[in-house]
Amino acid sequence: MEANGTNTVLCGSNSYERKYYFNEAFDSLPEQVKRQLQVMCVWFTEECGGILTLEFTEEGVLEFKHTTSEYDGYYDEIGADLKIKQLRREGQEFLEALELYYRVFFLGEDVEEPKA
Repeated sequence: MEANGTNTVLCGSNSYERKYYFNEAFDSLPEQVKRQLQVMCVWFTEECGGILTLEFTEEGVLEFKHTTSEYDGYYDEIGADLKIKQLRREGQEFLEALELYYRVFFLGEDVEEPKA
């Protein structure tokens, strides 16, 4: 599942269709991680509306992308930006672990253990 030609979509939620999407290429993730991603995405779209996707860039950085229908007069873009900042802050370790997972298993990077 590709988006914008170069990013790889991990998952997303659409408030208009009331659907959650998960890229099957990431099916090897533990169920608890999949559930946490679903809660994160659905919670965002329930509160803010629109469409949210979590996408990995070519470098392995996880980006939050939110869009809205041009006919959605209730969508609060500033509120959506603030919610994304909150999700990033509260889930920092979780999101960093997802980026590491992607870089190792999808990009084939050799990641060294940090020295104690």
